[in-house]
Amino acid sequence: MQRKDALYSAFKAAFPKTIPILTGFMFVGAAYGIFMQSLGFHPLYATLMSLLIFAGSMEFVAGHLLLVAFNPINAAFLTLILNSRHLFYGVSLLDKYNATGAKKYYLIFGMCDESFAINSTAKIPKHIDKGWFMFFVTLLNHIYWVLGATIGGLFGAYITFNTEGLEFVMTALFTVIFLDQWLQEENHQSSIVGIGGSLLCLVLLGPDHFILPSLVVILSTLILMKKSPKKREVLEQ
Repeated sequence: MQRKDALYSAFKAAFPKTIPILTGFMFVGAAYGIFMQSLGFHPLYATLMSLLIFAGSMEFVAGHLLLVAFNPINAAFLTLILNSRHLFYGVSLLDKYNATGAKKYYLIFGMCDESFAINSTAKIPKHIDKGWFMFFVTLLNHIYWVLGATIGGLFGAYITFNTEGLEFVMTALFTVIFLDQWLQEENHQSSIVGIGGSLLCLVLLGPDHFILPSLVVILSTLILMKKSPKKREVLEQ
C-alpha cells in the first residue's frame, strides 16, 4: 500500500509539470504523424517510430532515410550529429539517474530536452520519491509524443487547414521553461552564459552551424566557472 501511495504521490507531483509539454508535443507530434502520412507510410509507422526512437528531429529525418537506399553508417552518423546535444546536458544528470536503480535505463532512453528541463530544475518536495518523479516526467512526455504522432498519422489525411508555423509552439514552450528557471535562480550566471554563448556562436557561425559549438562553449565556460573558486581556495591556503 505504501508503495502505491508513493507512486501516486510522485505521479501527482510530476503531471502538472508536464502539462506545457503536453500542449507542445501534441502539435509537433501530430505534425510528425502528418509528415509520415504524406510520405505514404501507414499510421503504424509514426506510432512505432515515436515509441521506439523518441528522438524528435531524428524521426523526421528517418522518414526520408526509409525512402532511400539503406545506408546504416550514414544513418548512425546523422543520428549522432542530431542528438549529440544529449551528451552535453546528459552529463549533469549522471548522479541523479544513478540513484534511481533500474529506472535509470528508461530515464536514459527517454531523456529529451523537455524532460531534462523539468528534471534538472524542478523543486521536488521532500516526501516525493525523486526517482519516481523523474520517471513519471519522462514517461508522460514520451506518451504525449506518441499520442500526438498517432493522431497525426491517423487523421493527417483529413486535415485541410494550413499548419505552417505550428513548430513555433516548441519555441514558445522553451521560452516559458527558461523564464520559469530564471525566476527560480538565486543568481543568473548559468543562464547568462547560455544566452551569451549561443548568441556569440550564432553571430559567428550562422543559424545552421551554431548549436554544437555553442554547447561546447557553454559547457567549457561552466566547467571553468565551477573550478575557479576551488583553485582560488587552494591558492589562499
